[in-house]
Amino acid sequence: MAWRILAALMLVVSSVSPGLAADTVKIGAVLSVTGPASFLGEPEKNTLLLLQDQLNAQGGIGGKKVEVIIYDDETDVNKAVLATEKLLKKDQVAAVVGPTTSGNTLAIMGKVADAKAPLVSMSAAEKIVNPVNPWVFKTPQSDRLAVGKILAHAKAQGYKKIAILTVSDGFGQAGREVLKEMIPTAGMELSADEVFGPKDTDMTAQLTKIAGSGPQAVICWGTNPGPAVVAMNRMQLGMKTPLYMSHGVASDKFIDLAKQSAEGIILPASWLIVADQMPDGPFKTLLTTYRAEYSKKFGTPPSAFGGYAWDALMLLNEAAKISGNSTPQGLRDGLEKVKGFQSATGVFTFTEKDHNGLDESSFAMVKIEGGKFVLMK
Repeated sequence: MAWRILAALMLVVSSVSPGLAADTVKIGAVLSVTGPASFLGEPEKNTLLLLQDQLNAQGGIGGKKVEVIIYDDETDVNKAVLATEKLLKKDQVAAVVGPTTSGNTLAIMGKVADAKAPLVSMSAAEKIVNPVNPWVFKTPQSDRLAVGKILAHAKAQGYKKIAILTVSDGFGQAGREVLKEMIPTAGMELSADEVFGPKDTDMTAQLTKIAGSGPQAVICWGTNPGPAVVAMNRMQLGMKTPLYMSHGVASDKFIDLAKQSAEGIILPASWLIVADQMPDGPFKTLLTTYRAEYSKKFGTPPSAFGGYAWDALMLLNEAAKISGNSTPQGLRDGLEKVKGFQSATGVFTFTEKDHNGLDESSFAMVKIEGGKFVLMK
C-alpha cells in the first residue's frame, strides 16, 4: 500500500507545470544589472523586486505567490543566453522578462519560444516583435514610433535634410534601418549616414562628415555612453545644427554624462520622466505613485527603463487574470488578449498581429533645459 501512495504522490509532483510549485509562480528575469547597460538594468531589477512584494501583499499572480528569479547578464550576450537556459531548464519559470538590451533579447528569444514560455522583453528593437512570434512580447515603444515622433517634430520645424549617427549594436542598427526607411517616406532627404562603435570615445570624424553634408537636423541613435560623447563632440566642434536623440538616452544618466552639451537636445521619452509636468488624471496618478514608492524604497527616482519592468510584471499579472491561470500557456494566451491596459509606459492593447501594443501617445517629446527633461507643449 505504501508504494502505491508514494507512486501517486510522484505522479502529482511530475504533473506540475513548469514555473509552478503548489502555491508559487516563478517569473525569470535576465537583466543587465552590471556592465555598460547597468543604468538600464538596475532600475529594472529594483522595480521587479518592488512589485514582487506589492503583488504578494495583494495575493500574488493568479492567486499564487510570485517569485521573481533575477540573473545578471552583465550586458554580455553569452551570459544572457546561459542565464536564460538556467531559468528555463533548472528554475522552470513560467515566463521570462528581459533582457535589458536588444542584442541580448534577439539572442535568447528563440530559446524561450522553443521552451513554450512567454518572453516579455524590455528592449526596444522592432525586430523583436516583427515578425510576430507567438511567444514573444515587449514593453518599450518600438523604434518606428520613436522615429515617427522625431520626424513629425522635425517636419513641423521645416527641416528637410536629415543626417543620422547610429551605434553599431542591436538597438542602434535596428533604429538605423527604420530611420533609413522613414526619412524618405516623410518627404525628407538623408544627407549623411554615419555609424559609431559602442565603445568609441570620439565621434569627431563622423560629426565632421555630417557637418559637411549640410543637414538641417541630426538624429543620434544609441544608448549611453556613446550619445553623450556625440553631444560633447558636437559642442567642441561648434556645431549649431539641432540634435535629436532616441528614447535610448531617456534617463538622468545621459544628462550626468553629457553635462552642458545636453542642453537643447530633443528626444521622445516615456511620460514617467516628466510625470510631475503632466496634466492631472489617472495616468499621472499611476506614474507619480510608482515614482514615490520606488524613491522611498531605493532612495532615487526610477527611470523610464524601470517603467518597462513595471509593465512586464503587471502585464503578466493582467494576463493571469484574463486567462484564469498562471501556467506558461495561460500567461501567453492572456497576454495576447490584453486590451486597453494602462501601464507605466502607456496603454497596451495586444493582438495576434501586434505584440508591442503601444502607439505614439506612449511618447512625450521632451527637451533638456537647465539640466532637466522638460515636457514640450
